[in-house]
Amino acid sequence: MLNDTHTAKTRPQNPKPPFPYQSIEVSYKNSKAQSVRLSGTLVIPAGQPPFPTVLFITGSGLQDRDETVFNHRPFAVIADYLARRGIASLRVDDRSIGQSTGNVENATTVDFATDVEAGVAFLKTRAEVASNRIGLIGHSEGGVIAPMVAAKPENGIAFIILLAGTGVAGDRILLEQQMAVAKANGATFQTIETQRKLMETILPIIKTSNETRDVLTDRLVTVAKEIDPETSENKIRGNMQRLTSAWMRFFIRYDPAPALARVRCPVLALNGAKDVQITPQLNLTVIEQTLKQAGNQDFKTVELPGLNHLFQTARTGSPSEYEEIEETFSPTALKLIADWIEQKDRRS
Repeated sequence: MLNDTHTAKTRPQNPKPPFPYQSIEVSYKNSKAQSVRLSGTLVIPAGQPPFPTVLFITGSGLQDRDETVFNHRPFAVIADYLARRGIASLRVDDRSIGQSTGNVENATTVDFATDVEAGVAFLKTRAEVASNRIGLIGHSEGGVIAPMVAAKPENGIAFIILLAGTGVAGDRILLEQQMAVAKANGATFQTIETQRKLMETILPIIKTSNETRDVLTDRLVTVAKEIDPETSENKIRGNMQRLTSAWMRFFIRYDPAPALARVRCPVLALNGAKDVQITPQLNLTVIEQTLKQAGNQDFKTVELPGLNHLFQTARTGSPSEYEEIEETFSPTALKLIADWIEQKDRRS
């Protein structure tokens, strides 16, 4: 996911005071990781506690607690909406970002899942939070982490909401993403086919390699130069280095289906129909099939027309549009999320 905060464009949905709820600055340690202390904002609605509560999980790349991108603050927008519906929330700076600490050099999705577990444990200590009504809202990579955490009965997760979560292994995600983004950006057929051949060649190498990062990068550069001689070696090397990080190597190999199959709590999976980063045709279908085959009878999958990866109303869905769109998060999606949580909470 993109992470760019340089623009100063105003965003009409960004929450503005006065707020009919309380925001509390909090921090807590992850006891499973050295020097990781996570900081965030706990939002407590007006009314009588304890409240159903959601913990937000950011997408890939290091994100602040609001998942800020191009001055859009989607998690702040969702938290504000939920608070006005009587639902508490915790949103957290990723380790090493904002007020959170910790080394991320070799961190993978598994490490970030332990950060989420630390957040759940922290919420259970708060009197304002109904400890048996804690759910997770994960966007993109967060939609991979949420099932990891919910699959463990000891975490006691009441429900999960996957916003553009994945249903298939990372190598398939990257191949599909590369093709869909190129098409949305108007790339020529030849360019798209060159990229397809490149990805179909290098992804299996990455998936099976036990080489060091430098050795693997050099090997991939050699392969890529043969397939795409028109691109400069510097650009190719930069692209290959991104693909050989510890995080990316784990992502390419990881299949989310086994964790999804172990999830026993209610699941809501949403995807924008114009999402070119996590395509709904591939992922929502597999998420639904996986949950159904595993015997989870309380799930809902929804493909939302006209929305992109950030759940903005979009023209093509290309990441190049994210900055220009004024809408931060679709009101239709906001209402769907809150309605679903309320429905599950009434039954708990």
